[in-house]
Amino acid sequence: MRALSSLRWKIALTTTMVCCMVAAVLGILVHNVVSRQIVGEVRKEAAADLDHALGHYEYGTTHGDVNIALDPPDLPERLRELVARGMTGSMVGDHAGKPVMWAAGPADDKALAVWIPYEDTRARLRHIDTAILASSALAAGVVALAGLFLANRISRRLTATAAVARRISAGDLDARVDFPADAADGADGADGDTAAGVGADGRRARRSRDEVRDVAQALDSMAGSLQERLEAEKRFTADVAHELRTPLTGSLAAAALLPEGRPKEMINDRLQAMHLLTEDLLEISRLDSGVERADLARVELGRAVERAVAGTRVAASVRVVRDAVVLTDRRRLDRILTNLLVNADKHGGPPVEVTVEGPVVVVRDHGPGYPPELIEQGPQRFRTGDPGRGRGHGLGLTIVAGQAAVLEISLGFANAPDGGAVTTLRLPVGRLADAEPPGGDR
Repeated sequence: MRALSSLRWKIALTTTMVCCMVAAVLGILVHNVVSRQIVGEVRKEAAADLDHALGHYEYGTTHGDVNIALDPPDLPERLRELVARGMTGSMVGDHAGKPVMWAAGPADDKALAVWIPYEDTRARLRHIDTAILASSALAAGVVALAGLFLANRISRRLTATAAVARRISAGDLDARVDFPADAADGADGADGDTAAGVGADGRRARRSRDEVRDVAQALDSMAGSLQERLEAEKRFTADVAHELRTPLTGSLAAAALLPEGRPKEMINDRLQAMHLLTEDLLEISRLDSGVERADLARVELGRAVERAVAGTRVAASVRVVRDAVVLTDRRRLDRILTNLLVNADKHGGPPVEVTVEGPVVVVRDHGPGYPPELIEQGPQRFRTGDPGRGRGHGLGLTIVAGQAAVLEISLGFANAPDGGAVTTLRLPVGRLADAEPPGGDR
């Protein structure tokens, strides 16, 4: 059913249906015209025989034809009633079990009737109808194949454009459709732009419109613009972080020389916050550059989660439903869990719960939950998206997403039905290690 719902089949079926409708209308018109003409000729012949028969009957002579009778029992009732009103007429009926064309008129208060065999005429009409149906079916088949052929070309190009769009959405900003600019684009040239030729008057011929190429070129242009903006943002983030690091280091050293007291504590507190922000920016710039590589090792997931929770000093409970040994980078996994727990503690509400079930780790709080923008679009740096969840700089979850991408961990953000933010980490199943836990991880 999915194949029939594709664009190529929709176009082919629509073209076939339109062709069948046109063929049916034309077939009915041709049938009516031809039938009226053929039946009219037979009626004329029957009317001529009836005129001769009435003339001979009036003069009392014999017509000499056996297909004449007064008030024959097989005469159709409607024709008999017509004659009773003093009129003549003709119609198709049966005589001796065979189809005939009757013609009758009044003769001394009786119906004088003649009949002509109609079986050959009926067979001729059937042959004409068969020819019309065969021609319509052939035309519909040819149009269906032509429509499927053309729709397949359009569908292939749209499928290629959609695949590139999905690659761009997945982060591959170098992906491009790159349809040829001229009409000679291989198998797809028939539905491309018509090659611009130069006429005798020197004017260039007008190109035909190609909407599929317009969509592809718009997608390539959008991807290029998006790539430039993201690259500029990455460079800005890295430059700001590097520029801030040196003065902050000097400020921290200078603050250490201040006399003990409340002013020194306040200065150190703000400087430490700026230092953590700078380190987060540097980490994001490294993740953006794509140079980060995971140092994989066999890790007992339940024990690693328990240690990470204990290291954050966040009041969170850990429940191991089913443990698993995985291949992952312990340091990066700790960074992910630490950021999630700190975010839950700062912007969520107690209790904070961490559940391990096989290669899946779920972190949940009971606060106001994630804002809809974060669930739909993912973490956005420099903002949280919801004043109800605090006014943080929004880099914690961005780092979580970046580190998860390095470890190929599937990351999901959602809200629990009864309230609270839920973050799900799914470690890649292909990296599950043997059931035997590593000795060095205890």
